[in-house]
Amino acid sequence: MADSIVDSRCGLHCTGCEYKESCGCGGCIETNGHPFHGECPVAVCCQNKGILHCGECGEFPCEPLTQYSYDPEHGDTPGGARIEQCRLWHAGAKGTQS
Repeated sequence: MADSIVDSRCGLHCTGCEYKESCGCGGCIETNGHPFHGECPVAVCCQNKGILHCGECGEFPCEPLTQYSYDPEHGDTPGGARIEQCRLWHAGAKGTQS
């Protein structure tokens, strides 16, 4: 169920994230691209393009998203998970259109 809820621009799930409470983070959508760690260039890019998440972008997956996803220290486990989530969100949106 959580996979169908778009709660970030890059494909990370903010609901249930440890930083929501410990850092008072509202996530990139709620904070207009400025989560707990400061401005997120991936979120700002989506906002500037007027898209909800990276999966809606014609340049998907772009280099910045790929770098975030596969970053050795702060990347996804498994690598590429947020990219796959954006693909799922995009496919779900296409599947619901008439």
